[in-house]
Amino acid sequence: MSESQFRKPTSRRAFLGGSAAAAVAVGAGAARAAGPDPLITEVQDWAAGLGEGVDATPYGLPIRFEDDVIRRNVEWLTADTISSINFTPIHALDGTITPQGCAFERHHSGAIELRKEDYRLMINGMVETPLIFTYEDLTRFPRENHVYFCECAANSGMEWAGAQLNGAQFTHGMIHNMEYTGVPLRTILEEAGYNGEGKWVYVEGADASSNGRSIPMEKALDDVLVAFKANGEALRKEHGYPVRLVVPGWEGNLWIKWLRRVEVTDAPVESREETSKYTDTLADGTSRKWTWEMDAKSVVTSPSPQSPIPHGPGPLVITGLAWSGRGAITRVDVSKDGGRTWETARLARAGEARALTRFYLDTEWDGSEMLLQSRAMDETGYVQPSKAALREVRGENSIYHNNGIQTWWVRESGEAENVEVS
Repeated sequence: MSESQFRKPTSRRAFLGGSAAAAVAVGAGAARAAGPDPLITEVQDWAAGLGEGVDATPYGLPIRFEDDVIRRNVEWLTADTISSINFTPIHALDGTITPQGCAFERHHSGAIELRKEDYRLMINGMVETPLIFTYEDLTRFPRENHVYFCECAANSGMEWAGAQLNGAQFTHGMIHNMEYTGVPLRTILEEAGYNGEGKWVYVEGADASSNGRSIPMEKALDDVLVAFKANGEALRKEHGYPVRLVVPGWEGNLWIKWLRRVEVTDAPVESREETSKYTDTLADGTSRKWTWEMDAKSVVTSPSPQSPIPHGPGPLVITGLAWSGRGAITRVDVSKDGGRTWETARLARAGEARALTRFYLDTEWDGSEMLLQSRAMDETGYVQPSKAALREVRGENSIYHNNGIQTWWVRESGEAENVEVS
């Protein structure tokens, strides 16, 4: 596309003001209304009688008109429904908080049912007094509330070798962002008499896979949370009910669900999940391990393949999400021409450390094709790289930690497709 294809936009205020005054719908080929709108002038069914009572839905669910906003999987990618993953419908959400009911889930041996009454958490290893806590024991400690994102290390993993999955939900949907309530892990370690000698903790879950992982003590004593609520309510079964570990900014595999044991050790355990899995295989066949932090990343969620532009030329809101495991997002730029030129987007609110940030670019669309990209920057100065720059360093053998810039090709029809630009 040449620069001549991008005409100077008219003002949003002028467009909307004129449309409102003339009672014209926003869209290509829109015309003045031919007569009164019956949806305004006539009494509709929903206003002619009583609606449902308060006892009709004892636990509120989305209205049926939104029944497409659901988690999805990819059949050929997740053929095994026991050790599997599904994806958050990020293309259909706004703001930053993910409802628990559509937050992605990943488990290695199936989601288990564990009653609060049967729950136990063991603290052992290099502590003065090994302890076992019940669920009620945990609720007696001073608790904290924090909003954090949880991202699977394999999020965007299918895109290493080129554009594969067609939709933001599938390319970037292994992520959710929730407000967690729980007790700092350091508080529990102090209760067991941690004396500073152990340099690592080994954490594992109560499910059959246990999914054990080693975490450096510096991180464990910093911001790791033993959580029992999310978004104000109990954790969902698939998110580790009744208690899970929250490891802010670090890959989701460390966020152990159904947390049952924390062992203080003097060295990493070198478990399956941190040796043969969750390491980054480079072009020469060697693998990097201990790559826990999730680097700055972003994606335009609308317009995107699952969220096409529903109207013609005129005002258009481009929106998406940005995040960084190293700190707060400070800026997001958006390109409409595949990275040749950039515009700084508006952050919905100041970025929060290790939490999702919503960005908007309020613009005018002239109806021509676009190559939409977003590029995030965090408070450390890190700038999200292009896929080409990332591959120069990492090659194409990786599965994990792909934070390259995503491109959507938006056609004149408003439909979008996952593509790459050179």
